[in-house]
Amino acid sequence: MKGKFITFEGIDGAGKSSHVEWLADWLRTQGKTVHVTREPGGTELGEKLRTLLLNDPMHLETETLLMFAARREHLARLIEPALARGEWVVCDRFSDATYAYQGGGRGLDRAKFLALEHWVHEHVQPDLTLLFDLPLDVARERIARASRVLDRFEQERADFHERVRQAYLERASTNPLRIRTIDASHSLEEIKVKIEKTVLEACL
Repeated sequence: MKGKFITFEGIDGAGKSSHVEWLADWLRTQGKTVHVTREPGGTELGEKLRTLLLNDPMHLETETLLMFAARREHLARLIEPALARGEWVVCDRFSDATYAYQGGGRGLDRAKFLALEHWVHEHVQPDLTLLFDLPLDVARERIARASRVLDRFEQERADFHERVRQAYLERASTNPLRIRTIDASHSLEEIKVKIEKTVLEACL
């Protein structure tokens, strides 16, 4: 039996990453073999590309091509083999993030995104995507309180992040069965209950 592929998405500051490990642990209690990974990254090469992407200024198309290069390696080395073995993959960001950040945030031509998506993973889409949505002012407050060095995406202006958010919501509206929106302003426990209920309905 083919495994399941679940992705977490959302603007910076939405709090999605804190729930990735929790979901993986919960799935393991259900008897699943689970791999937790992230994008860009997930492989040795992908992590090197991640360092470049999060820190070095570059042309928009260079940025997009590197995102998809890391994704192709990720799919070939980790995601596709795990799914073929019947295992589950829980990933912090996937192609919806490229649609939102490079497309919505930076204005990449949608046809170029679709061409790359078709080329790199025509037959692989997440079984379920959990989109953590949050008003921008709340997300920005969370980022401001972060006790770490912010990457170059997190340092972008508020209007960039609002475009990213709207692109995510647009993507969700056109893929309502796959992309389920989570109100990230709720408490951690309320969000966990929502995630569990959604995964049970969609994947188990």
